[in-house]
Amino acid sequence: MKISIQRDKFLAGLQVVQSVVSTRTTLPVLSNVLIKTGEGNVSLSTTDLDTGIRTAVEAVVEKEGSITLPARRLFSIIRELPAAEVVIEVDSKLHASIRSGNSFFKIMGLAESDFPPFPKTEGANLFKLDQAVFKDMLKKTSYAMSTDESRYVLNGALLSFRENKLTMVATDGRRLALVDHELEVPKTNETDIILPTKAVNELQHILTDKGEVTISIAENQISFTISDTFLVSKLVEGNYPNYRQVIPSETKERITLERELFLNSVRRVALLSSEKSNSVKLNFGKNILEITANTPDVGEARESLAVNYKGKEFAIAFNPEYLIDPLRNLDTPEISLDFTDELSPGVIRYNKPFLYVIMPMRTA
Repeated sequence: MKISIQRDKFLAGLQVVQSVVSTRTTLPVLSNVLIKTGEGNVSLSTTDLDTGIRTAVEAVVEKEGSITLPARRLFSIIRELPAAEVVIEVDSKLHASIRSGNSFFKIMGLAESDFPPFPKTEGANLFKLDQAVFKDMLKKTSYAMSTDESRYVLNGALLSFRENKLTMVATDGRRLALVDHELEVPKTNETDIILPTKAVNELQHILTDKGEVTISIAENQISFTISDTFLVSKLVEGNYPNYRQVIPSETKERITLERELFLNSVRRVALLSSEKSNSVKLNFGKNILEITANTPDVGEARESLAVNYKGKEFAIAFNPEYLIDPLRNLDTPEISLDFTDELSPGVIRYNKPFLYVIMPMRTA
């Protein structure tokens, strides 16, 4: 194999695929990137057996072939090369020579035959939507996914293709984020799948604001085609809990808040919450919201916001991180906070098909 390739394009391609590479693996080839020539390009592929990713990079192919090379080491070398053009030549012993300007490297590789093939996607259900829409849905929900490995069905996002819409849900049991998008879903293609955290994170890196994403769902796996990039992932097996039952059917009060103002106030006050008493209290009075944190041995913080509220005085406490996450990931000027009492969940909404349920904290 012999190719010449622009350093910056090569680096961008390696950047796309290298985060899938497993750092702890007993199979050496799983630490490698498969480089394979095509027509006027090379494809770069990595896999950890659960998630695989492939992207194409423009190149001049002088001699066809393939090789797998250590992904992270190759990325480090290419990043440091002095010249714009990189020439890679592979000999019969699978030694790859890399030349750029006055620099020369030789790396030992492994054969393509050692590299696990990507699963086939024949007979899959296909859905298409705008990348910008899908990226936005992930942004508005993914922060609520669980990191507790014992609750593995929550270690990902639920994608529910039903009733001509895609519903995306993430929850860790203490808060829940949900967003809907209208999408043509034939009755025969209706399905619910759990997309694992790693695939969610990869998608957030590779989705852009232009063009479409094609989603293919087959048994136990899902794949995404995004321009020149292809991502395939196993699905989380198991049944997602009935998230509808934690969404309050009705609430008593609704307060409209300026999102940015509320976010900054909570963020400041939270500086005086502690790991032990990790809460901020929202104290509602007539036309005023007071946000407080009080930590013995540390101190207290207090901030007031003018609000349109005429109900009875009451206080409700939340984990500040759980309040900050949705506020930070929405882009609307105003949100509404719905609540019933100090022991019932609060609900954040705005004028789009989005909602966020947050469980209150008990305070002494």
